Amino acid sequence: MIVRPSLETDAPVLAAIYGHHVLHGLASFEEVPPTADDMAGRRAAIVALGLPYLVAEADGVVLGYAYAGPFRPRAAYRYTVEDSVYVAPEAIGQGVGRAVLTEVLAACEALGVRQVMAVIGDSGNAGSIGLHAALGFEHAGICRAVGFKLGQWVDTVWMQKSLNGGDARAPDAPGLALAGH
Repeated sequence: MIVRPSLETDAPVLAAIYGHHVLHGLASFEEVPPTADDMAGRRAAIVALGLPYLVAEADGVVLGYAYAGPFRPRAAYRYTVEDSVYVAPEAIGQGVGRAVLTEVLAACEALGVRQVMAVIGDSGNAGSIGLHAALGFEHAGICRAVGFKLGQWVDTVWMQKSLNGGDARAPDAPGLALAGH
């Protein structure tokens, strides 16, 4: 397995992987899968900010992806990102998520990011919660019953990981270029 930067041509497989989770799981609160064109646009927006959007592949087949996006649009959040990671259903439990998210975290650290937030759909999502905990994320809270999907109320689990010393000192880089106030 290799981890590499995503390409525009990966959009159909990104849409297929994510679409599966949209339709069959609670990790995403979307209810209608985005198209390949939608995914291409979302990917382009992340890449345009200079943030990592990576895929894991084996034998030329994309098995999963992860990226870091802006946490919130206000300028004060410019040192914080939110990660996302999705794995093809046939590759779950094979280390794909760990491999690709590890590389996203390394890229964020190189960019001077100070905090990485994980907003995990479904407090019963043991795979994602366990993955984030194994990579050094700490629990930051649970928002109970904030979504309603697939006939049930769904929580979100917040987890957080500090990079580059976190809040131990003031930032020494300008941070992400974010629109907002």
